[in-house]
Amino acid sequence: MGLPGGRLPSVALPFLTASRYTPRVTYRSPLPWLAPRLRAAAMYCSDGRVGEHFDDFLQNGLNLPRYDRIALPGGCACLAGHPGANVEAEGVAKELHFLVEAHELERVVLIAHQGCAYYGLGLALPAEQIEPQQRTDLRFAANRIRELTGIARIEGWFLRIEGEAVSFEPVPLQP
Repeated sequence: MGLPGGRLPSVALPFLTASRYTPRVTYRSPLPWLAPRLRAAAMYCSDGRVGEHFDDFLQNGLNLPRYDRIALPGGCACLAGHPGANVEAEGVAKELHFLVEAHELERVVLIAHQGCAYYGLGLALPAEQIEPQQRTDLRFAANRIRELTGIARIEGWFLRIEGEAVSFEPVPLQP
């Protein structure tokens, strides 16, 4: 919930305090470098609240531990023909072409999520129209990606929030 005037409440983020943030120290990841590509990409919303859920689902639910990421507000909504999303659509189309050529993509996973602000604020949809529009956009974007890239293996998923639990439901992409 926001405050009057659309302001967000101030919250303490102890992990970002000046005493713990030391940008001059090199961080070494404990994860090993693995060069082989999986030839898969996922397109989803950039909402940080669900980023770890997307990673968990893609890595453990779909067995895609090292997928290419295309994250932007609204996810694949930019490829669904919404007025005002032409610039984003052009950029995503270029990114997909690059990934197909350079990373030899063969599979794309599209994920929409419940409570996406892009649909409420960016597209100004009433709450009851958001999920049906997201499901329509997943199908439209899948068709657009097929046209742009020739990739046949495209799947759609919807992230649903159930209290503190998160689940992923398959979304049929054929009309």
